[in-house]
Amino acid sequence: MPRVLVFIPTYNENDNVERMCREIASLSLDADLLFMDDNSPDGTGRTLDLLAQKIPRMTVVHRAAKLGIGGAHLDGLEYAYDHGYEKLVTMDCDFTHSPSDIPMMLARSDAADVTIASRYLEHDSLPGWSLWRKALTTAGHVVTTNVLGIANDATGAFRVYDLRALPREVFEMVTARGYAFFFQSLFILHQNGYRLADVPIRLPARTQGHSKMSHLEIARSVSQLVRLYLASKANPERFRMQGNPATRG
Repeated sequence: MPRVLVFIPTYNENDNVERMCREIASLSLDADLLFMDDNSPDGTGRTLDLLAQKIPRMTVVHRAAKLGIGGAHLDGLEYAYDHGYEKLVTMDCDFTHSPSDIPMMLARSDAADVTIASRYLEHDSLPGWSLWRKALTTAGHVVTTNVLGIANDATGAFRVYDLRALPREVFEMVTARGYAFFFQSLFILHQNGYRLADVPIRLPARTQGHSKMSHLEIARSVSQLVRLYLASKANPERFRMQGNPATRG
């Protein structure tokens, strides 16, 4: 069996982390658990430290400040490579991603290099979401599909990376440190011929806290998407690793 790490970045998730740990523990996964907290002012980091004293195979990493969701995922990838993990599960802590879906995601991950939880494969996959959030999410999918040519759910964080197939160097090409990380990383993986596969999930509305996706972050992501598109048209080779043995026709 491959060595598996479940990675969850946090910022102001104090109301969710204890339940998240409890539900993941109930799955009896043969996996380690890594939380990475961005110095949450609500005390999330302190709560995680206390939980780590009780929960085997759980580690907490503290970052100095709120340094961006994409930067956290890149740090999580670095941690996984550095510690010899072979599969990395990434997910949010707000219960829009259900821990009960982790075994299914891992089971499906043997057929792809990156397995992506998709919100667009089943009817009514966003129960409880407001019309505004549904419209925003759907618009993001339409744009990334038509502008970047990525058919997958390119803006979601619930993924399984098979690190045995993905060299560390491919993620060194990712520059986005905010939410644009998700579509930029998938675009680069797609450009390098890695196998991307969607699996259907349902994402309920979060029950605690609030979304971290501000209007400023939305505008920044749109700007980065446009720059990514223009750069790929001006120089497609910029996003491809030289001599990449994984490139598939």
